Amino acid sequence: MALHRVKFTEDIDDSSDLFVGPVSSQALPKDAMPDAHARPDVVYEAIHQELSLDGNAAQNLATFCTTWSEDQVRRLMAECLDKNVIDKDEYPQTAAIESRCVAILARLWHAPGGHDTMGCSTTGSSEAAMLGGLALKWRWRERRKAERRPYDRPNLVCGPVQVCWEKFARYFDVELRQVPLERGATGLRPHQLEQYVDENTIGVVAILGVTFTCDYEPVKALADELDRIQASTGLDIPIHVDAASGGFIAPFLHPELPWDFLVERVVSINSSGHKYGMAPLGVGWIIWRQPELLPKDLIFYVDYLGGVMPTFALNFSRPGGEIIAQYYLFLRLGKQGYRQIAEACAATAQYLAEEIAAMGPFRLLYDGKGALPAVSYTLKDPANAPFSLFDLSDQLRMRGWQVPSYHLPADQQDTVIQRVMIRHGIGRDEISLLVTDLRHALARLTSGPASNAERTAFHH
Repeated sequence: MALHRVKFTEDIDDSSDLFVGPVSSQALPKDAMPDAHARPDVVYEAIHQELSLDGNAAQNLATFCTTWSEDQVRRLMAECLDKNVIDKDEYPQTAAIESRCVAILARLWHAPGGHDTMGCSTTGSSEAAMLGGLALKWRWRERRKAERRPYDRPNLVCGPVQVCWEKFARYFDVELRQVPLERGATGLRPHQLEQYVDENTIGVVAILGVTFTCDYEPVKALADELDRIQASTGLDIPIHVDAASGGFIAPFLHPELPWDFLVERVVSINSSGHKYGMAPLGVGWIIWRQPELLPKDLIFYVDYLGGVMPTFALNFSRPGGEIIAQYYLFLRLGKQGYRQIAEACAATAQYLAEEIAAMGPFRLLYDGKGALPAVSYTLKDPANAPFSLFDLSDQLRMRGWQVPSYHLPADQQDTVIQRVMIRHGIGRDEISLLVTDLRHALARLTSGPASNAERTAFHH
């Protein structure tokens, strides 16, 4: 049949259809602003349709970040869209709520300073970690100056850390001494410290929830080793705990674990409100044990309700909605709610670990017990397996699942693992569907293309 170009006549009201008109009848501009304005509903729908090409956030099992929020959170976020959190004189109640959140977290993490505790919100754990690192560097430099000793070669000791610490080291001229991962280990181990710390070490970073393996590094044991090193060398080296994920898990799942300010060598802690704090993306927290641990040269002061309020941040203007959402969740959930959600996530992670272990080709690295609600695993015999974990990731992506495969850090970079994060909004039913898809993917990778009957069963 011949194709004919349709010519719209004047009696057709093309403005009544979102998909008819100058915006929707052509590709959206990629590098230049259009000359004319357009209807808001049409532009919205065009962008909305384009965003449907993104992956489904609910199936993103790679991210630690919150992907599900209650309607009340969304409403509060919308109501704070025009509030600039840095303007504490114009939005004093938002500033007051930020201070309440700092006080709540200081108490949760056993800071001894009470209401005098110093802390602030950030855009996330990356910024919070850099603020913690800056305070470590400034305090070390002040001490070295007072001792009339060189202060031009600071170093920071850590295990397998998230890239934000590499950024900190490069941006702020600090040598990052990243301790290699021992065979069978899931993070930094205390006996490794002695050969890496020296008089130029500004601090040791302990990770409560290692990005690669999901396990906790032993904060108390690291502190005990630094105590021993101080007794024999005189080096007094502080610990900063990067609790990006574990800071909102350990207090509720592992209340007896010594990791926070109860460990005296811990001087600062950062965490992500938008991870297991369950706030929407865009909020993190940094708390210091005592106000004097944050050097005054790093603090700026702004007028606040007729007085002066200290601020410390790498960013300036940013919306206040994420802070308000965090406070809502503190009130909405309370300790009981956070505990119940963490327990449910952990139970789901342990269910997944049992299913993965029973499949045959996998060796669990972390089974969801004792740390984050997550699972990490590798192939038992990767050299002789008919597929790689990267192949498995590709197969799962066909069903929408985003399950990351990656190499471990040095000295275990030859080991490839997969990691699945369980967070609020990822339920047992969803993970049971993942298990089914994992089995089908393994069958395809080990037996070749599926038959029509197998395809039908797979999709049901």
